[in-house]
Parts: sequence; structure tokens; C-alpha cells
Amino acid sequence: MNPETLQEFFTLEHLMQLFESYRSLGPFFAILLPLIESFLPFLPLVVFIVANVNSFGLWLGFFLSWIGACSGAIIVFIIMRKLGKWRFFRRLQEKKAIKKLLTWIERRGFSPLFLILCFPFTPSAAINVVAGMSRINVWQFILAVLSGKFVMIFMVSFIGQDIQALFTQPIRSIIVGLVIFLLWIVGKQVEKRLNMSSTVKNRGR
Repeated sequence: MNPETLQEFFTLEHLMQLFESYRSLGPFFAILLPLIESFLPFLPLVVFIVANVNSFGLWLGFFLSWIGACSGAIIVFIIMRKLGKWRFFRRLQEKKAIKKLLTWIERRGFSPLFLILCFPFTPSAAINVVAGMSRINVWQFILAVLSGKFVMIFMVSFIGQDIQALFTQPIRSIIVGLVIFLLWIVGKQVEKRLNMSSTVKNRGR
């Protein structure tokens, strides 16, 4: 895609047309994309959330994104809870990095899961998989997912709800960019702090 085509793609008019087309696919599609992202974490969940809130409005777009993302995370957890008994996954659990994460989840439970799921740029997909292989209580995991993703998806929805304003109000664009950058920094710091705490506890055993 050449620079001219890329510039045309990101015009306000073209984006609004895309949102209109997206809305015509219906709410099922708006739920499906965040759900699929739980299985394919390289997909842009933030983009799906922004598309949902600009196509369906803040509250409905947020709700559809939340339902899809939570459903996907819980499905991945349940699948891994079943597959974790297979020999391949038992061997995988013996790997140092996986074992460390399993210990962290099992020892700490709800609170760190909730905290790490509150931020949009932390490895929630990896957490879902490893949590499924752990011995954490199912309802404890579901509660962490529902509440953590509620916070994260609402933050992204609120920030990205008005694409038009981002084009017409440059100051708002700068503020949004700074907020997203700060969320990324804070998320990485939370992830680092939790990993350090887990390492210290493991050494003390």
C-alpha cells in the first residue's frame, strides 16, 4: 500500500464509511471479533473495541466488546483446563517460565489477575492459557476476567468513542495518544512488579 492510498484510507470520510459497513454486519460480528482475538492474540483488540463503539455507540459497543472478549477468555480457559491433562501440556508445565507463571497464578489468585487484565497492553492471552493449566478456581478466574476486562474495555471505549473529534480536535488527539502511552507504561510496570514479586516468593521457598 503506497503512501497516497494509506492517506486516503485514514481519512475521516473513509473511516466513517467503514464503521457504517461494519454496523450493517450486526452485533454478532461485533461480539465475534473480540472473541476470536482470545484465540489469535496478534489480532488488534483495541481496534475492534474502537470500531464497535464508533459503529454501535459507547454503551452498546462497549457491552458487545466486553461480552466477546470475556467469552473468548473463558472458552480458552475451559479448553486449556481440559487439554492440560494431556501429556504434551504436562511437559509444557515443567518449563521454567510456565512453571513460574503457574505458581504465581495459583498462589495469588484473583487480585493480580484482575489488575493485569485492567490494562490493554498486558499479555492477557498468555494469562488465559496458563490459568487454564493451573489449579485456580474456575469462578475466581471468571470473576477476574469479567471485572478486569470491564475496566480495560470501558477505558478503551471511552477514549476511542469519537473518531471524528480526533480528526477535528488535534489537542484531543494528543491527549488520547498520551493516555494510551501512559496505559502502556503502567501496564508494563504492573506486569514487571508482579513478576518480581513472584520471583522473590519463589526464592524464599
